[in-house]
Amino acid sequence: MNNSIDFFNIDYLQQGNAVQRNVYAVLKETAVLQLLSAYDPVLAGSIPIAVDIPGSDLDILCSFKEKEAFQKEMTVLFGKEAGFSIKAFEIYNQDCVVVNFDKAGFPFEIFAQHLPVREQMGYRHMVIEHRLLLEHGERLRQEVIRLKKAGYKTEPAFCECLGIGGNPYLELLQFETKQ
Repeated sequence: MNNSIDFFNIDYLQQGNAVQRNVYAVLKETAVLQLLSAYDPVLAGSIPIAVDIPGSDLDILCSFKEKEAFQKEMTVLFGKEAGFSIKAFEIYNQDCVVVNFDKAGFPFEIFAQHLPVREQMGYRHMVIEHRLLLEHGERLRQEVIRLKKAGYKTEPAFCECLGIGGNPYLELLQFETKQ
């Protein structure tokens, strides 16, 4: 796996595993990222770092300026897609909007906050997890995948594998300074 991936340019997926290559084709075919271009979209989560399992969704992080306008546009863009849902809530004192739908054989989840995408926990976690996979190798990847198949979410799986206690979503962020 490449050490210096620009996750904002999906071309890296073309050199990835079969799922990543398929996701690249789906993203190009559906133009979802282009439709979201005003919101600085990035494919995040387990697929970019190859710890996905069957049924993993295409997580796309976005940044909005106005929550209500974003929600309206998502309904216009994706409201007719199978399984469409949209909800707004707050996490760690940040407004969030999550949009779910199915398209081209994949479940999509768009997660948006007012924060710039590079400052969002989901993006930061992915970058940290990518670096941990580079440091610890294939054994860590396979163990994370095993735990995910057993029902773990990605961040708790990484923390379990690395013996990290506490809130996995906060504890993983401690690795940002350990470069």
